[in-house]
Amino acid sequence: MSSEDTKSEIDTDYEVGQDNIQILGLDIHNPVFAISALLIIAFVLLTLMFQEGAEAFFGWLRPWLTTQFHWVFVIGANVFVIFCLYLIVSPYGKLRIGGEDATPDYSYTGWFAMLFAAGMGIGLMFFGVSEPISHFSSSFADNAGTAESWAPLGGAAGDAEAARRLGMAATIFHWGLHPWAIYAVVALSLAFFSYSCGLPLTIRSSFYPILGERVWGWPGHIIDVLAVFATLFGLATSLGFGAEQALAGLNHLFGVPVTDPVKVGLIIAITGVALMSVVAGLDAGVKRLSELNMALATLLLLFVIIVGPTVAILTGFFGNLAAYLRELPALSNFIGRSDQNFYTGWTTFYWAWWMSWSPFVGMFIARVSRGRTVREFLVCVLLIPSLVCVLWMTAFGGTAITQIVQDGFMGVANADLPVKMFVMFSQLPLTQITSFIGIVLVIVFFVTSSDSGSLVIDTITAGGKVDAPMPQRVFWATFEGLVAIALLLGGGLASLQAAAIATGFPFALVLLAMCVCLQMGLNNELAAYKARQAAAS
Repeated sequence: MSSEDTKSEIDTDYEVGQDNIQILGLDIHNPVFAISALLIIAFVLLTLMFQEGAEAFFGWLRPWLTTQFHWVFVIGANVFVIFCLYLIVSPYGKLRIGGEDATPDYSYTGWFAMLFAAGMGIGLMFFGVSEPISHFSSSFADNAGTAESWAPLGGAAGDAEAARRLGMAATIFHWGLHPWAIYAVVALSLAFFSYSCGLPLTIRSSFYPILGERVWGWPGHIIDVLAVFATLFGLATSLGFGAEQALAGLNHLFGVPVTDPVKVGLIIAITGVALMSVVAGLDAGVKRLSELNMALATLLLLFVIIVGPTVAILTGFFGNLAAYLRELPALSNFIGRSDQNFYTGWTTFYWAWWMSWSPFVGMFIARVSRGRTVREFLVCVLLIPSLVCVLWMTAFGGTAITQIVQDGFMGVANADLPVKMFVMFSQLPLTQITSFIGIVLVIVFFVTSSDSGSLVIDTITAGGKVDAPMPQRVFWATFEGLVAIALLLGGGLASLQAAAIATGFPFALVLLAMCVCLQMGLNNELAAYKARQAAAS
């Protein structure tokens, strides 16, 4: 069945299945909004009322999930990478999202800016220094290579250069092809079934090839509710990291106390700014803030490259990329690992985090990617951001490692995770300025993530409508901040990570099924494309 045939069939089904109601100025897709909103409100209230119990529960949940179901995340992430690379080189690559005559809605500059702001902005700021330092330190330590080592692949005890290469390879592994493949699968599925097949822009639409009309019933409702929870908790994790780092920077720069009331106040203040961006809309709000972020991030990156160990960064980019590709098969394998703490503590958490965040990032990328070919889309979403992440980690993490190895500066190694970046800046010129820009970047990334997330959740709970009433977006933006507050007070970063893993696990199964549906849809579209070409010739 071609996309044209699918559109005519879907239009009738969608009108029958659509169950939106208008109440108090809202346009609600009845079961999805009601169930999601009530459960989220209950979660926030219970977590705030029973903070000690929540902390104990989340403290148990994360290690249980990562030790019992790590293989689900690892196999799923590997499948997504292989699937995306296959689509790039396959005949499906020439198909255009939205039809043969579709044109892109945004320039490459605006498109790339929104990709990075939505994809992993806060994460790069939080982990750009802290993760390379953590892997380098554990790899270099005398106890690296033990059965329970935190060092990746057993480490490189006593060899600073080998520890550097292994630490950077492990870091890039978590920020390279695998996370962007997860995002790309969701984004391409949503964009294709929405713009090429005429389905509403919501997660359930990707499952039309196997569910048919049932996609408008309870199977579709369950998929969308899972997507709402995955998006909300994935966002809350990112917002929690952002709040921790912004407050750490303010403490480092201005002596602002790091206390729970201050954390709550900071999240409330930044959420308020996000609400203003929500009201401004996609083009006036998210797009402009994303471009501002891209400019500031580029400026900060160039500054570190120029005033830091420039030669080591530029040569390290290629060396780290080669190390990543060399170690990629071993890092991707979950059988017979000697680095179980690294594997379950870092890799499994990351894959779960990316999967829980994928509905948000995927739908946002889909909304701004009409008119791109499948090949162009995947190359830009998968490969180019991965290379930028390699450069970012090489510049920030490589500079910090050089400070330790060559300068003997151990302050960056001994600092807490949220403050490591600012400690690294303290050894570079213009410390006050760069630290302040870093804080601004974290805050603006916080705002764009919250703004974009509220757009995505609002679209899902409104049955795929991209122009749902403003009060709904305000509601979800507000509760993104409240969930982050509840998790921070109910266990801190450990609770945030546990929540991301808990929602990422069921969504990993959803994403695997999404690959099957996308393959079926692309098969039909390619057959119709070939038929049109044959008729024209």
